[in-house]
Amino acid sequence: MATVTADPVESRALSDVRRRGPNRGARCWAAAWPKVLAVGLFFGAWQVVVWTGWKPEYIVPSPFTVVNQLVHDLTDLSSSAWVTLRRAAVGFALAIVIGGVLGIAVARSRVLRAGVGSMITGLQTMPSVAWYPLALVLFSLSQKAILFVVVLGAAPSIANGIIDGIDHVPPVLLRAGRVLGARGLASLRHVVVPAAMPSVVSGLKQGWAFAWRSLMAGELITTLPGHIGLAQQLSAAAANADYVAVYEAMLVIFMIGVVVDALIFGTAERRIRRRHGLIDAASA
Repeated sequence: MATVTADPVESRALSDVRRRGPNRGARCWAAAWPKVLAVGLFFGAWQVVVWTGWKPEYIVPSPFTVVNQLVHDLTDLSSSAWVTLRRAAVGFALAIVIGGVLGIAVARSRVLRAGVGSMITGLQTMPSVAWYPLALVLFSLSQKAILFVVVLGAAPSIANGIIDGIDHVPPVLLRAGRVLGARGLASLRHVVVPAAMPSVVSGLKQGWAFAWRSLMAGELITTLPGHIGLAQQLSAAAANADYVAVYEAMLVIFMIGVVVDALIFGTAERRIRRRHGLIDAASA
């Protein structure tokens, strides 16, 4: 009985296909369809609530009404979203710098850890709104007052993420790094930072959540002429009893949070997990 030998070129091609896994389109669809399903379920549940007649439709409008109005008001909302995102970016960048320096200093110094370690957690538990009276006293009605609260809301979470990441670096990695000549800054760069990165990204993600919440609270409280953000649009719509505008502003705020999490922090987490061998690169 004759045996069939596989073509070496064909075998290599099949091996390459298996190694690469699904193509980019299939991976994108695999990542997107659960989110599409979740959005569909959300809007479906919303529409069911409207159909039940629990509240009059001028108070709880249909999602189709809100989306249609959102498309119509897209220019105004885009302008407000840009104002809000610019504030968020500046405040979060400052929080990363301050929280990063503080976290590294506390993690590397026993004196600082004993002195201010618990104070960082105490600052993290402070409600954002509690900082606004002090911010208004220090900076009056200005952008600085909003940024002050955003930074205080985000920096402690970032610092705690860095401290936790450095604390949980396995000692065997540090010893291996010293054997290979990584000491001082070299050890920090090539051993500590890569090993601590999962906790650091978690701290950044939590810091962004606190920064975004602080910013929304600040915009609701502080009104700056000529600098109308999304939360200020929301407050104005509620004051005018324009409930459709209330829902569309809330929908935009929610969508920005989802997009930032998926595109920035979700991507960073997947790459870190792949680098640490926690997921298969072909299925990521």
